[in-house]
Amino acid sequence: MGTPLLVDAWERPATTSVIIVCCLVWYYLHRHGLGYEDVGVSYRKAVVEGQYWRCITASFSHVSLIHLLFNMSSLWSLGVVEKMGRLNSKGDTEWGTACYVRYTVVMLIGTMAVVLGVTHLLIKHFKLERYEHVTSVGYSCVVFGWMTVLSVKNPTHVFSVGPVGSNISLPVNLAPFGSLIFTSIVVPQASFVGHLSGIFVGYLIAWDLFKWVNNGWCGVLVFCVTVGLLWTLKATTTVTVGVQLPGIELVSKRMGGFFASGESNFTGTGRRLGGDAGAATWTPHGTSRLLASEGNV
Repeated sequence: MGTPLLVDAWERPATTSVIIVCCLVWYYLHRHGLGYEDVGVSYRKAVVEGQYWRCITASFSHVSLIHLLFNMSSLWSLGVVEKMGRLNSKGDTEWGTACYVRYTVVMLIGTMAVVLGVTHLLIKHFKLERYEHVTSVGYSCVVFGWMTVLSVKNPTHVFSVGPVGSNISLPVNLAPFGSLIFTSIVVPQASFVGHLSGIFVGYLIAWDLFKWVNNGWCGVLVFCVTVGLLWTLKATTTVTVGVQLPGIELVSKRMGGFFASGESNFTGTGRRLGGDAGAATWTPHGTSRLLASEGNV
């Protein structure tokens, strides 16, 4: 008899949290009619226009329900890493939730860096300018990264491919490239570069090139990335968060598209803590909207 779902979820806290966040984001996007251009990442938006905050919004966003189901069911299978805590020959803990979180952070940062770097080469050196506007969303980079890590570290593990109940399984050592082919067939608009970047970073992690990333370094990475993303958010939108004492005042303005429904100008109502409603306005930097090719990472 299998482990009850709630018990299994309790034993995979990080995996469960990511799945909940991705599902809530999908529901929000679906309910408000938001799409790729609102939350997705492209070379044009991220590098040319400096909207690097899209690297995070894109990672946790899914526009297609089938895309969400594929990624989350795969992620659930990979969450077994959290239940595999063990001691190596040096007495250090391998796997487990802390390890899972550290390497997930590395994958989130590393895969996006690889995607943008490869896209830069395609555009600047191979003159494939169409890649400048390709917009991607999804958690697939991390999913493919963890598939690859397991394929090297635990090659006897069996990995489920596709939505829950599909009964499609692969030996984990074949899962990264098998899933790459399977996804390309089922979801033709999936980002081939994004998936390959996940496999690439996964191999780097499996070969212990990021073993130096302990809990302390992970915290430093998260802090630096958060500060950098907030800086680009402020520089490329008119998002403002102000705290004023006494009578703490919080005024926030909506960022380009994520909390909007596609309008180029917005006037709405904000709330002051312990006070009256105040006006909040949002105007994006630049008025043109690029026609982007849609893709899933």
